[in-house]
Amino acid sequence: MTTGQPERTTEADLEWCYEAVHGVSRTFSITIDRLEEPMARHICLGYLLCRIADTIEDAGHIPPGVQTDLLSTYDQLLDPDDPTTVEAFMADVEPWIPEEPNTDWEVVARTPRVLRTFESLEGEPREIMREPVRELVDGMAMFTARYADEGGLRLQTLEELEEYCWYAAGTVGTLITGLVSRGASPDRAEELRNNARSFALLLQLVNIAKDVERDYHEENNVYLPAEWLEEENVDVEAVTCEENHHGVTNVIRRVTGRAEGYLDDAQHYLEVLPEHRGNTLSAWAIPYLLAVGTLRELRERPEDVLTEGNVKISRAEVFALLQQFEQGVSRTHVGELRNEMAERPLHE
Repeated sequence: MTTGQPERTTEADLEWCYEAVHGVSRTFSITIDRLEEPMARHICLGYLLCRIADTIEDAGHIPPGVQTDLLSTYDQLLDPDDPTTVEAFMADVEPWIPEEPNTDWEVVARTPRVLRTFESLEGEPREIMREPVRELVDGMAMFTARYADEGGLRLQTLEELEEYCWYAAGTVGTLITGLVSRGASPDRAEELRNNARSFALLLQLVNIAKDVERDYHEENNVYLPAEWLEEENVDVEAVTCEENHHGVTNVIRRVTGRAEGYLDDAQHYLEVLPEHRGNTLSAWAIPYLLAVGTLRELRERPEDVLTEGNVKISRAEVFALLQQFEQGVSRTHVGELRNEMAERPLHE
């Protein structure tokens, strides 16, 4: 990777990166607020590197072939042995940045700043992060190339859905695990690796189940398995049509059930998570419990995914959960909160 400019990283660059995460992701914003240094900056920068690729992959206005090319160039940029410059990547991506960019595209527009800050990190954490990010980018490029003729992703089977989830989230789980397991005992590090996939797939499947309408209309992507839609006599191109709400709701229930199957292993991931180098239990337990609450809402009102455009837990419940962690939550208490939130909103 060549940046084409001197390595001048300032505290202002890092502060901008923190602000950028707060602008693009409520969940990761909560996580980073509860991490301490140096873990906070590592996770912040790792997330932004992934978000650049994710924004390109989600862009419904970019032809799939161009998406694939942009992601391939971005991967080359991340390769320390590749001569691709950040100027070359920006020249390719700038024509696709909207005139009035949202917060996601603001991050893409500031790719040089993100990379400059990332490259200023110490060698070991930087290299732990690099390969999972590149695996995510490669996987997204593979999927946009696979469905180039369709103009958007049209996942066919459960296996393909979980393959996509691996590249979109499992790789992030690998990144997180690589950072938090530094200095951990070999047995504990192995336990973390064994359960990281479940933790990541849980969160990603929840997102897929609750965002069906947005994913189709804003990104032209259908992540619900076509084989499951076919069993409900639903054409993949009519996934949000009113006459198909019943069938699609049944598929949403199946995806929700699949996500629930990862809850136990994801909880075990939290039980063995080391709290050192700035890492904290609350940073990862809160997203886990938010997923538990969202699964409850998906079980109770899956049709709202289509009629309301999304399913979320209330702000009051989010606040109640954050208040719990302000008072201190042990690993044992995480399991108790999971059981409570699976049955009813925490604030009630």
